[in-house]
Amino acid sequence: MRMKLLVVFLLLLCGLGCTASFSQQTVTGGFEALGGQVIQLMGYRGFGSYLIDRDTADAQGNFELKFTETDYGMGSLMDKNGKAFVVILANNEKLKLKGESLATPQSINILNGKQNQLFEQFASEHIRREQALSAWDYLQKIYQQDSLFTVNTKPSRAIETEIARIKQEDEDFLKQLDPITYVSWFLPVRKLVSSVAVVAQYRTEEIPATLEGFRTLDYTDNRLYKSGLLSDAIEAHFWLIENSGRSLDSAYVEMNHSIDLMADNLIVDERKFNEITEYLFKLLEKRSLFTSSEYLAVKLLNDISCTLDNELANQLESYRAMKKGNTAPDIQFTKDILSPGIAPEAQPKSLSDMQFDYMLVVFGASWCPACPDELNQLSKFYDKWKQYGVEVVFISLDERQETFNSFASNFPFISSCDYQKWESPAAKAYHVFATPTMFLLDKERTILLRPNSAKHMDSWVDWASGQQ
Repeated sequence: MRMKLLVVFLLLLCGLGCTASFSQQTVTGGFEALGGQVIQLMGYRGFGSYLIDRDTADAQGNFELKFTETDYGMGSLMDKNGKAFVVILANNEKLKLKGESLATPQSINILNGKQNQLFEQFASEHIRREQALSAWDYLQKIYQQDSLFTVNTKPSRAIETEIARIKQEDEDFLKQLDPITYVSWFLPVRKLVSSVAVVAQYRTEEIPATLEGFRTLDYTDNRLYKSGLLSDAIEAHFWLIENSGRSLDSAYVEMNHSIDLMADNLIVDERKFNEITEYLFKLLEKRSLFTSSEYLAVKLLNDISCTLDNELANQLESYRAMKKGNTAPDIQFTKDILSPGIAPEAQPKSLSDMQFDYMLVVFGASWCPACPDELNQLSKFYDKWKQYGVEVVFISLDERQETFNSFASNFPFISSCDYQKWESPAAKAYHVFATPTMFLLDKERTILLRPNSAKHMDSWVDWASGQQ
């Protein structure tokens, strides 16, 4: 009997613990303009968002939405038109809002929810302080650089004093926040991310401290993962390096240093490691920062012990195997080849048969959305490039002969297809995982460049022709 009572007691205790662990918090609102509309509460998770709860507002626009501790972080209220109002989903705060609509945030009053009130207060005051700082910065430059004003030291000192006072006021607000609250973590990070454009353009003396702020971010911190700032933080970090007035070579050194710090930080959390490094790799590719995307790829494959997702590993392997300076594999033209202006008996049987100073090998297909435009651009540049010894070789990943012939017959350069799509030996040998993909080779098939577009390739031709 005592054993049964003990079991019942433990089950009750577990039930109470589970209820407490996932106790519900609420967001209530009254917005007359939203009467009868479905209101959604969205949360942030990494680089995406998810639905937490939804409710249909009554005729007076009143609604109630629920969230649990698994949703703590930033969230947004969204109406049927996609208009959103950002809120903090905090522990033990019954957030209560009243206003006209989510589309007019200036009309919204936060009736209850201390962290949200502090968030709104800082957001409003910080904007005004930034506007004042911009004005004082402008005046400071006049008094420092214009000979008409440099002799007036008293105004210069007054300007410096006021700039320091405004900055200190911002810092004092942040320092007085309760350090255990989410808002005390979120506001400094939001301020860091939003400051990048101004720092790069007007306050270049703050670049080192701003970079250090990004480099000390903990990318495994769940507060960052739930903030909606993860992508902004990564993009702002590398944008600042790229636009900080350094030479490109120096910028790559700084980017690679940041990559080292991020990777070392993330190694303790394999899921976030894969998610964030893949995002960073694609970002570097998108911005044509190939030196650093290659550095990231080789580092992840060679130096990191985390298990990589298969798709990410395949993308990175392309960089290790096909990086600048490596020798590209030969390609056998085993099936159909279109070679305008070349007699059938003189058609090349492989890439190594082609004796040109340079060869631009392009992987693409008719089904690739970006390929038609890119290949048409290559066609326009082709005659110009030929003058400098560049031949273009198009490797089609189409699967049907009639499709390949229809697509490639009008190109002025050599085209080949073996109708095996991604199983093509050429695509596998070159570790191609997306189209269009390009490799510029010299006559020994040494990889000189991985152009990201026809215009990028044309810029290289202009540079190379100037070296001759």
